[in-house]
Amino acid sequence: MNKIKYTIYALFFCFSCAKSPEDQTPWVNLFEGTLEGWNQKGGNASYSVREGAIVGTTVHDTPNSFLTTNKMYDDFILELEYKVDSSMNSGIQIRSNSIPHYKNGRVHGYQIEIDPSERAWSGGIYDEGRRGWLYTLKEDLRAQKAFIQNDWNHYRIEAYGDTLKTWVNGIPVAHLIDDKTRKGFIGLQVHSIGKEQEEGTEIVWRNIKILTDSLEKYSKDMPLPPLITANHIMHDESKNGWQLLWDGKTTEGWRGARSEKFPEKGWIIEDGALVVLASDGAESAAGGDIVTTGVYGNFELMVDFKITEGANSGIKYYVNTDLNKGPGSSIGLEYQILDDALHPDATLGNHEGSRTLASLYDLIPADTAKLVNPVGQWNTAHIVSKDNHVEHWLNGMKVLEYERGSATFRKLVSESKYNIWPGFGEIPAGPVLLQDHGNRVSFKNIKIKSLDKELNDD
Repeated sequence: MNKIKYTIYALFFCFSCAKSPEDQTPWVNLFEGTLEGWNQKGGNASYSVREGAIVGTTVHDTPNSFLTTNKMYDDFILELEYKVDSSMNSGIQIRSNSIPHYKNGRVHGYQIEIDPSERAWSGGIYDEGRRGWLYTLKEDLRAQKAFIQNDWNHYRIEAYGDTLKTWVNGIPVAHLIDDKTRKGFIGLQVHSIGKEQEEGTEIVWRNIKILTDSLEKYSKDMPLPPLITANHIMHDESKNGWQLLWDGKTTEGWRGARSEKFPEKGWIIEDGALVVLASDGAESAAGGDIVTTGVYGNFELMVDFKITEGANSGIKYYVNTDLNKGPGSSIGLEYQILDDALHPDATLGNHEGSRTLASLYDLIPADTAKLVNPVGQWNTAHIVSKDNHVEHWLNGMKVLEYERGSATFRKLVSESKYNIWPGFGEIPAGPVLLQDHGNRVSFKNIKIKSLDKELNDD
């Protein structure tokens, strides 16, 4: 009998020794039982602490609410648990920001979706306040089933460089490569609700912890192939009518401004970018400007661009390639691209500041409060032209607007270098142009949306 007891004890001892060791990862808790280190942005949903967890509660008549960390994070591994009411929509913001000049401080950035609805896209990646859905679970039934209704769910989120990875309850869900934002706060969202929805529903978060050191050691492999957003039309962009102007791989859809073919020199395709090479800084004297083979009337245009020190270039629209057969660039309205700090053009022109970054070149200066990413980082140009009303945006901020063909516009033209071109800037449609000004500048994510159908529907 004693021998049997000893055998059982030995087996139990061996089983205990074989148990998995405790997690030795040097996690840092983001929540220590109070809301110290957090602040609320956006709407007025209620956030409170209950039984060692953060509780978010819906209220009527308020926009999306976010409880955000005071600290900003770039590369990290984040883990947390949550339990959500089945009628709610929510999410975890990462690398997100709230800037006064961007849509009046609207929270924007990557959101890891919490979706208890029948759609079941929990763990997908949404770009809050910007591009919409980046990584859906539309055809991934395995990932859709990872979420557990009316129970605690565990998220793991890895953000490292341009790569984002998510797991829901240990199931790999999203693998995204995108370089829109590299740093920002972490936030807990309580989504706005409609009048027909019940007020007072809750989402509860607990065990919120982060790792910011030795990420390569603790990162997990992602078996899913990555979705690369560069030079792709994303889910919501497709629904809203956006189309690529450059496929990221070939020169299809583009030609030289003074040729039926793409330039044989001066431009290259490199790491998913269309690059005009440095020459001697002269205007359209090396490879020359390139234009789209299509023409556009009412449109929205988005272009990511990256400059080098002292660089000068531009994005032109309503271009007339039949004008100016002599030296220099083709003629059209220009969204200026410039290193304001180092290029002398920043202080030139008949209208002060009208040759600075994002200005309507030589005509209207961009807002001096514009948001500019440093040389060597990507910026986003956004041009909207509808029924002769034109807007220039830079990194989500509107920096100027004007009316083509108005008396004010024509007066500005008459006082500029364009006064020698009759009817400058007033043609009904034209190609889009990327300028060769002899400096190295890179372009990618070149997308356009026709607004002509919208005009016909008005």
